[in-house]
Amino acid sequence: MREFEPLHSYFLIGGLILHDQLREALETRLDKHTYEIHTDTAVNSFLEWVGQNRHRVDCLVLGFSTDLSQFLEHLKSRDILLPVLLVQHGAIAEAADQATQQSWQVSSSCQTLASGYHDKVICIVQADLVQLDNYIQQAISQFLTLPYSQSTERAIAPLTETKTSFTLSLQQQRLAEKLRERLGYFGVYYKRDPRNFVRNLSPEQRTALFDQLRKDYRVLVLSYFKDDGHLNDRIDSLVNTAFFADISVSKVVEMHMDLMETFAKQLKLEGRSEEILLDYRLTLIDVIAHLCEMYRRSIPRERPEG
Repeated sequence: MREFEPLHSYFLIGGLILHDQLREALETRLDKHTYEIHTDTAVNSFLEWVGQNRHRVDCLVLGFSTDLSQFLEHLKSRDILLPVLLVQHGAIAEAADQATQQSWQVSSSCQTLASGYHDKVICIVQADLVQLDNYIQQAISQFLTLPYSQSTERAIAPLTETKTSFTLSLQQQRLAEKLRERLGYFGVYYKRDPRNFVRNLSPEQRTALFDQLRKDYRVLVLSYFKDDGHLNDRIDSLVNTAFFADISVSKVVEMHMDLMETFAKQLKLEGRSEEILLDYRLTLIDVIAHLCEMYRRSIPRERPEG
């Protein structure tokens, strides 16, 4: 089992690197004590990483390309809404002489691509990378102002809309907590939004939440004994979702038992022993231990004096 860790106050940044200037900026202009950075040059592998870390990523910094439209559309179709900073490279960016007047040089194609994902994506040019930290914080702050429903131009099925609203609300709350910690607010205990508690969700939202949790838990179980480098991320993602939705430990146990029953039936059909399933009790214990620790820390404590 892992050591207990506090809720990370650093910001996890995912960078899709399409030019060296962006890589250099991410590596040299961001404080390593404030940011953890993951970079990639390939869209497909980066998309996989974002999907695996959807509940941990705090901002995406993307080198602008018209090919990004499919990438952003895929994220949106999976209800993965994140703060995004688009960095435009090329002739328009290189022509930037006036450090105080950069925004007007962002091309209309960059702005159109940005608005297709959500209304609060920030577009900058290469010369703006000198203020990368400020723009990342701006992208996060703008993201927190997104309304839960953006379906102003086309009808969206009620189930899709409620699921999107819920996941956006969770993401915004998690980021708000990190901002409060960074700005020096008193962060001894976690503050959660009761509107996101499972008991206060609509039936459609509850169904979508538990379906996603079951899928995530299945992936966690199947990868628990593999050294693939993603185990901690998967546990963090699952536990954070359960905590902010105020899901009970008994529900996690129920989810585990249902999955083990499914696996047992499959092993029986294949004529294999079910004893291997006993090992996965460690997975359940690990998840429960970390979830209980988060609930323990959520109990308000007195503010330290001085």
